[in-house]
Amino acid sequence: MSEIAVPKIRIRGLTKRFGDKLVLDGIDLDVMPRTSTVVIGGSGSGKSVLLKCVLGLIEPDEGVIEIDGTDVLKLDRSEREERRAQIGMLFQNGALFDSLPVWENVAFGLLARRMVGRAKAREQAVEVLAQVGLAASVGDLWPAELSGGMQKRVGLARAIAARPDVLFFDEPTTGLDPIMGAVIDGLIVDCVKNLGSTAIAITHDMLSARRIGDRAAMLYHGRIVWQGPATDLMASGNEMVDQFTHGRREGPIQMELRK
Repeated sequence: MSEIAVPKIRIRGLTKRFGDKLVLDGIDLDVMPRTSTVVIGGSGSGKSVLLKCVLGLIEPDEGVIEIDGTDVLKLDRSEREERRAQIGMLFQNGALFDSLPVWENVAFGLLARRMVGRAKAREQAVEVLAQVGLAASVGDLWPAELSGGMQKRVGLARAIAARPDVLFFDEPTTGLDPIMGAVIDGLIVDCVKNLGSTAIAITHDMLSARRIGDRAAMLYHGRIVWQGPATDLMASGNEMVDQFTHGRREGPIQMELRK
């Protein structure tokens, strides 16, 4: 008898309001182990709030968020922190600390949780920088000395430094030219594969979504209106998804926004 696949991340009925605004309206989503899921949707659709709820930065009003079969919303603070330490995050703007050299940015989580000493942390930072195509000498630079593409690489290095089970990517190609965007996507795919991690990415970039994702889901008005293989994004058969992915002015999304 074959084993039943269990999601690495299982979300059910996730709801979040900010005042009178319903941002997440009963989200159901499964992310299988060692796969990448991309979440697409317009600005204000709830993508970032979804990530922050799973990461533990925002407390949802209702719902279940299971990681490895454990509902993280029912854990106490210290247990949640342990779970959060197993998640790596690449922020949209890099979110590097200007007051720290690159190597300390990369090793920040290792040092903050006292996983290693400073000498070992620097050694590991150099190793991880090499994995994202950056020379050891970059470790001694300051964030302000880096180009946008290099900052993204450093952010990715920091995300994978502790070899996390789960990786989150927030608009990983925003602000990059098409070639550098493809480079970052390739590095993300390689890092996820080499680590054996499970990944969730949110993006507006349809090329990036298809390069990164195994699966895709579209959020609209706080609900998932479509899920399927990322390869089907440009021909989903769903009117909302087709309008969004092809950038069409006319369609059901625009009609609803005019009400």
